[in-house]
Amino acid sequence: MKAQIYNIKAEKVEEMSLPKEIFDTKISEKLISQAIRVYLANQRSSFAKAKTRSEVAGTRQKVWAQKGTGRARHGNRTAPIFVGGGSAMGPDGKQNYSLRLSKKMKVVALNSVLTKFAQDKKIIIIDSFKELTPKVKEGIKLLTGLRALDEVLSKSSKVGIITTKTLPNVKRAFGNVPKTNLLSLKSLNVYDLSNQNFLIISKKTIESFSK
Repeated sequence: MKAQIYNIKAEKVEEMSLPKEIFDTKISEKLISQAIRVYLANQRSSFAKAKTRSEVAGTRQKVWAQKGTGRARHGNRTAPIFVGGGSAMGPDGKQNYSLRLSKKMKVVALNSVLTKFAQDKKIIIIDSFKELTPKVKEGIKLLTGLRALDEVLSKSSKVGIITTKTLPNVKRAFGNVPKTNLLSLKSLNVYDLSNQNFLIISKKTIESFSK
């Protein structure tokens, strides 16, 4: 599997072979789906909270006499069986929605997504972002140049730019460009990758994938 390498002037430099162990693996749609579900579950917070009988407003006076009325015995109106009473087993605001995925499964899921991008020829490599001027117009200029050279990229609405770490000049150049997402190798995940239509990856990042 190969990908084209361009410089920041959108000029073709050379062609690079992508690591087979990452970009040419067996695709597991099931693991991709599971990884996305785990990611979303771990972003979820618990907000639902129902009041118990000790938290609702109301009198604590005994409803009626314990005996002699012919009715069931009761304590007060805050009991769960009364309208306006507390909830018996409602959510307490401490629900735990977190899920886990083994490290090996995460790697397989991540490689599956990257392999799909490689097979669909939706990857372009930039030799280095060091010389990129930290201005939005320079970021747009680079994207426009690359779109003119790559037909698949020209039809892609969401573009993910992956670097080894957050680079200030890249952040300033692409941070405000619509539908362009900056991704870091350290925090790369299946969910963020799956939301992209095309990937622009630095050469250093490709070399770091295997590590």
